[in-house]
Amino acid sequence: MATYKKRGYKPKKEKVVDEVIEETFDESQSDVAKTFEGLDEVANKSEQWIEKNSKPLFYGLVGIAVLILGYLAYNNFVAEPNELNASNELAYPRSFFDQAEKAAGVKADSLYNLGLNGGEDGKYGFLDIAKTFGSTKAGNLANYYAGISYLRMKDYKNAISYLSDFNSDDELLGPTALGAIGDAFADIDQPGDALEYYEKAANKKDNEFTSPMFLFKAGQLAMKLGKYDKAAGFFTTIKEKYATTQIGRDIDKYLNSAKYAK
Repeated sequence: MATYKKRGYKPKKEKVVDEVIEETFDESQSDVAKTFEGLDEVANKSEQWIEKNSKPLFYGLVGIAVLILGYLAYNNFVAEPNELNASNELAYPRSFFDQAEKAAGVKADSLYNLGLNGGEDGKYGFLDIAKTFGSTKAGNLANYYAGISYLRMKDYKNAISYLSDFNSDDELLGPTALGAIGDAFADIDQPGDALEYYEKAANKKDNEFTSPMFLFKAGQLAMKLGKYDKAAGFFTTIKEKYATTQIGRDIDKYLNSAKYAK
């Protein structure tokens, strides 16, 4: 007997699918509604918090603006003029220092003293510049020149003091200042301190001038202290990294001396 589907008949499976879709849609609408409700609640709380803290926020923003303006004003009206003044002042004692480096004996000491203390006409020397303009680059540099001047005059205590106050990442000045402190300690018979500063100087900046020079000084001092392994290490570094330098070309004999002295 033939069968047929009645018009308008809908299979149960399709009805179930429609119901699931409707339920899912209803749930989605519910979730979206809850999300918006949550956002509204957060927005309301934020508005309430802002209203409650409007004055502190305002004063905070004003405070930040004042700090920024203060910083800019300090740079423009204090720091930069100070830097310029210090730089101009530094030229005067530098001229005496440069002359002293080419002189010798009493004349050199006299020139170094003029560089340190300034002239009778009220011009600043390195000591005045370091004290008055200590926060500037020129003031920092004045510490270096003062330290080297004292070192040349064999005033090792002051040399160490002023060179220790100098700080620089310059390729040559940074290592040279540390090495000069090492020289001062060596001259007052404090070889342990001298060795420490020679190592610092050698490692401050990797270049073919200061690095091999202070490694060599460190090696020689280590030999005098009987630290032959340490000395061999310094000389080996020169051989491996700075063989083409003047010190590097003659380093084998020092390296062999350290090895055979063990």
